[in-house]
Amino acid sequence: MQLTIRSARPDDEAFVVALWRACGLVASYNDPNEDFRFARAGAASDVIVGEDAQGVVRASVMVGHDGHRGWLYYVAADPACRGVGYGRQMVEAGETWLRARGVPKVQLLVRQTNTKVVAFYERLAYEVAPSIMMSKWLTEPPD
Repeated sequence: MQLTIRSARPDDEAFVVALWRACGLVASYNDPNEDFRFARAGAASDVIVGEDAQGVVRASVMVGHDGHRGWLYYVAADPACRGVGYGRQMVEAGETWLRARGVPKVQLLVRQTNTKVVAFYERLAYEVAPSIMMSKWLTEPPD
């Protein structure tokens, strides 16, 4: 089933955030509405959605880059439509968006609590990259 791919519009926010929640992609320390608005407003980021033949948003990906590395976030496919290729189409849409901007590499992070998706990404030629991720809160960490 082929999706129609487009950039998200402001009126997609509530539905896209609900999709992210339905897919278990929202962490307690992230505000998905703010993530949606921030990505859409950035020169180096966007939220991309996929619509079915009836115009219903069935999948999404948030994409961004730092000029060297691209990142995919919130790759989501309607749980009622799993297995029909929507997730693959969204990953490809994110990759296409990055290629169009000359970004040579794409990366993504999978939370340890979401390892069931690792095989999905491996089928799309992603590989586990040994690394150490370090972080620092620049604001007061959430409770």
